[in-house]
Formats: sequence, C-alpha cells, structure tokens
Amino acid sequence: MLVLLTLCALVSQASSMTDPMPHHQVMQNLDRNACSLVVCGPAEKGLPGRDGRDGSQGLKGDMGAQGMPGPRGIVGPPGQMGLIGPPGEKGTPGAPGEKGDLGEMGPRGIRGLQGSPGSPGPAGAKGDSGPQGEKGVTGEKGSMGVTGAPGPNGMTGTPGPKGDQGTVGEKGEKGEVGDRGLQGATGMPGPMGKMGSPGLKGDKGSVGEKGTKGDSGISEVNLMKNQVSTLQGQLAMMQASLAKFQKVASFPNGLIVGNKALLTSGYEGNFEELRQRCLQHGGQLASPRNAAENAAIQQIVILHNKPVFLGINDIQTEGRFKYLNGDAITYSNWQQGEPNNEKGRENCVEIFVNGKWNDRSCGEKRLILCEF
Repeated sequence: MLVLLTLCALVSQASSMTDPMPHHQVMQNLDRNACSLVVCGPAEKGLPGRDGRDGSQGLKGDMGAQGMPGPRGIVGPPGQMGLIGPPGEKGTPGAPGEKGDLGEMGPRGIRGLQGSPGSPGPAGAKGDSGPQGEKGVTGEKGSMGVTGAPGPNGMTGTPGPKGDQGTVGEKGEKGEVGDRGLQGATGMPGPMGKMGSPGLKGDKGSVGEKGTKGDSGISEVNLMKNQVSTLQGQLAMMQASLAKFQKVASFPNGLIVGNKALLTSGYEGNFEELRQRCLQHGGQLASPRNAAENAAIQQIVILHNKPVFLGINDIQTEGRFKYLNGDAITYSNWQQGEPNNEKGRENCVEIFVNGKWNDRSCGEKRLILCEF
C-alpha cells in the first residue's frame, strides 16, 4: 500500500511540474496508472520522494492482449541453406477426387506437319469377282521385235511308243567285200576216205632182238573190239551229218556256225506256223545261245532285210523267256527298253538287222529261219 502511495505521489509531482491538470483529468490518469484506489492531490513544493530503486520488484502483471500486427518489414537476406533432413515417410494416398466438370473446348490448334507413311497393313480378304467387262477393241498389230538369243537345249524327252513296222525298202546295191571275219569253230570231221591201193612189198628187214613175252590173245581181241566200237560211233555221226545235210538241201539259203546250220526258204508266217515248218524238216526255229550264233542270224536278216522270229518266248510265264525245250535262256541281246510287253500281248522274240532283240506279238508274220 505504501508503494502505491509513493508511486502516485511521484506521478502527481511530475504532472504538476510540467503542466497542472484539472482534478478530473488527474483521476483519469490515475485510472490508467493503477492509482484508482487513492485520491492524490497536487503536491505543492513537497520534498522529493525517495529513490524507488531500492524498493522491491512488484509482481509481474498478466500478459496483455495481442496487439495489432505491425507493418510488414523488409525482407531480410536469405539465410544459409540448412542440412537436408531425412526423407519423410510416404503418406497414405488420398481418396480420389470427384470428376471435374467438362471444360469448354479450346480453340483449334494449328495443323501439324504430315507424318511419314506407316508400314503397309496386312492384305485384306480377297473380294468377290467383279462382273466381266465388255470386250475391248482389238489393238493394232505391233512391229516385230528383235530376235532373241536362242534358248538352251531342252532336256531329252522320254522315248515315244514303238512305231509300227515300216514297209520293206528296195534292195540296195551290193556292198563291197568286207574284211575277213574271225575263224569259225572247227567243223565236224568229214567222212572217211576210200582205202588206197596196196603199196610195193618192201625189203625184208634185219632180225630184231627177241622181245618180251606178249599178252594172251584175249587182250588183242578186246582191243580190236574197242577199235570197231569207235569206228561204229564215227560212222553213226557221219550218217547223222549226212541225214542233216539231206534235210538242209530243201533250204537253199543259209550259213554254218559251229555245229549248227541256219537256213531259210523265204517263207513268212506267224510264230506257230514257222515252228511247225521247222519241225517237219527235222529242225527248230533258230535259237542263238551265244554272240557268234546271234551274229550269224543277223547276217541272214541283213541279207533278206526282214526280221525273223527266234525259238524263244514267255508264253508260259510272263517275263521269263525260255527256249522251245523249256530251258531258261542263257544269252540275250535285247534292244534298249525291251522287252516291254506293249499292250500286254508281246510274248515272242524277233531279231532286227542290227542284231538286237525285241518282244513282239506271236500273231505277226516274220521270215522263217530254222536251225539243224
């Protein structure tokens, strides 16, 4: 209480020294200076009060209300950049916002430059055929172009079907004598000649040394029998050869090859007719069993310029050619591509002027050639 009175006295003294105030003004000032409880009158030349520095500090007043913000100060210079703090944890995603209203369409932009053409797309499905157009006017014939270079030779075609046999050509002029052929096989021994006339009696010779005792006369008889038997065999062969040549006499044209005689009469007929005619004369159709016999038959074919049937066929088993006695053939000289059994009816064998064989229908007519 004493502090307050002292403070009021100091205030009142300061006021009277500067500018005397009315009493009500003093009261208002006292209200603002927390002196409303004491009525102080103006001091009149009073003694100076005691220095209040030795007084005890008063209680801290309550914090006043926040004043009005002052004017914005001048922006100070930027401070130094602080250390980068650790990254914060990722926040939870917010809920999607509502779709905004469609904005107004903006003005049309400037047309951009044309882009590069894209790659062609896949081909579409084939469309339906359109209607046929009207026939156009025939154009004028163009000028002939330059002849092109000759093309390469084509591949050799497959051999065509065998043609029909051509007609027999005119007989050619006699050719020059050919070179002497190889010596043929040794013929059969000729017939034994007649016994010659007895010669003159010779002089008696000197007596020879005594010989060893001879065998019994029985052995000499056996030796004679063997000699007679050999002579009989030779005679039989001679008789057979004579009979053969007697039969061959009915065929004026032919050749001798080995122990065979090949002859023809110029007659022509089918396979069966030729086979029967050869049998009637004691022979058979010519059947070459080696190259020499085939060459001899070829010479007769060339001479008459007509193919002949051989004594070979596959009538019993297709593709298995045999001689007339049923034995399988041991020699052949087929033309290239033969036998082919054309149309399934070629079962007999003919020989051409080149010596090659070909299968032919047995009903065709050919030149007869028998062997004896």
